[in-house]
Amino acid sequence: MILISESRDEAQMIGSILAGNTHEFHDLIRPYECRVYGMALSLLQNEADAQDAAQEAFLKAFRNLKGFRAEAKFSTWLVSIALNEARSRLRQRKTMKMQSLDESTDEQGHISPALLRDWREIPSEALERQEVRSLLQRAITDLPLIYREIFLLRDVEELTVNESAEALGISVASVKVRLHRARMMLQKTLVPQLKQINPKRRWIPWL
Repeated sequence: MILISESRDEAQMIGSILAGNTHEFHDLIRPYECRVYGMALSLLQNEADAQDAAQEAFLKAFRNLKGFRAEAKFSTWLVSIALNEARSRLRQRKTMKMQSLDESTDEQGHISPALLRDWREIPSEALERQEVRSLLQRAITDLPLIYREIFLLRDVEELTVNESAEALGISVASVKVRLHRARMMLQKTLVPQLKQINPKRRWIPWL
């Protein structure tokens, strides 16, 4: 019931914005600001770049609001724009031979909570949790982009399979394959390291 109501409110807001009440756009995007910024930050690993990418994504969403298809969720459409903006900036980095994603990880170590917001299966001890989060941050950052994207959408942002497929512009089958491979890559990387921290503990289920 709540989801239906929110969907109807968004449809009304979009209609009002397109009718000229552009001041309502910020109210439309407010619930998704953290998600968009977090997604950009997780991919770009740089706060300033993530802020720029998020801002550009919102501007593009505003400019292209007329092209939004009502049958899709607005949040999924917005995340898709943010993903494309982050990808574009990653390609630009590569072309210009700027610093790699790995190089920025240590310098921006304090931003990891924005990415790893809820790991219920991780031990509660503060020092151990910090160490584990650092390991996860590095392991996720090291994933190839197509696997990092799907892992972030499904296991961090908790989008559904269909929503993830729509945001990435791929098939549901591809989502499942990529997520499986992403988890296997993380398992191969993390299990030996996690066992060193606490050899007797059972870790995240898919590990």
